[in-house]
Amino acid sequence: MKPDTSPTARALLALELVQGSPGITADRLAGKLGVSERAARRYVEILREAGIPIESLRGPYGGYRIGRGLRLPPLMFSAAEALGLVMAVLDGHHDASDPTSPVGSALGKIVRALPEPVAAQVEAVRRTTAPAPDRAAARPDPAATSALVQACSNHRQVRLGYRSEAGSESVIEVDPWAVVVRHGRWYLLCRSHPADARRAYRIDRVREVEVLDDTFSPPADLDPVATLEEHLAVGWEYDVEVVIDAPADTVARCLPRALGRLRPLDAKTSRLVGSTSNPVWYAEQLAAIPAPYRIVRCPELQQAARVLGQRLLAAGESHDPAETG
Repeated sequence: MKPDTSPTARALLALELVQGSPGITADRLAGKLGVSERAARRYVEILREAGIPIESLRGPYGGYRIGRGLRLPPLMFSAAEALGLVMAVLDGHHDASDPTSPVGSALGKIVRALPEPVAAQVEAVRRTTAPAPDRAAARPDPAATSALVQACSNHRQVRLGYRSEAGSESVIEVDPWAVVVRHGRWYLLCRSHPADARRAYRIDRVREVEVLDDTFSPPADLDPVATLEEHLAVGWEYDVEVVIDAPADTVARCLPRALGRLRPLDAKTSRLVGSTSNPVWYAEQLAAIPAPYRIVRCPELQQAARVLGQRLLAAGESHDPAETG
């Protein structure tokens, strides 16, 4: 996504620069913003018109600074809240110590605004904790994610520049229903216009977002998490059907939704329909069902279940240590 270069966005950036560098001159402000000195002065005027008291002083120690009329709300975090925030950032495997990253920069601002005793605890955790690298992490661009969340909220159609897992590029117009975070992956749940069908796109593969003028109405009673998990359970290499001798609500408590659609056949029996590209993994998930079940479709899954069953039976056999000594 291209950065927002609107006058309002530039003015807000100018405000941050003046707050962070009291006494900054017009030419230095222009250099930081990448604009002419005249444009920088215009952004200062926009802030003044919005009621923000920016003073300008002449002389060797002059420049722009925030006047006394501005009262910014303080950050009132308790030690537990501040530490919880830092731990959540670290648990997400973000590089919280890198001041040039969006997360590190934002966290640094929060730390600087905290009372000194709280800030000392937070900074100690931030600097000394070493989260293990998440090699499977695929974090989306914050600007693209923000644009998609806003489009979902405003019910505005968007045009996506998208790169598939295979590397092919495409441009897709969609109705964005919801942004869903699942197991560290960020997905856009939407209706694809070209396919006229429900789709889930990985946001870390979105290269560009263009918000369109047209609006849409999302499905009534949409459950974004359930809809995404059902969507992720279909379209794989092997189609699966399993009949389970237990009520659907009992089975649902022990199986991931991503296995497929679980529906009751009657009061005591349920049916699971899905697909997989990994029959071994699927068989291992089915083993958690606390009831008899039958794989009625998918020979590959039946074979994987037999191998798993033989392995479990072998593990349960009694072995005399004297015979193996």
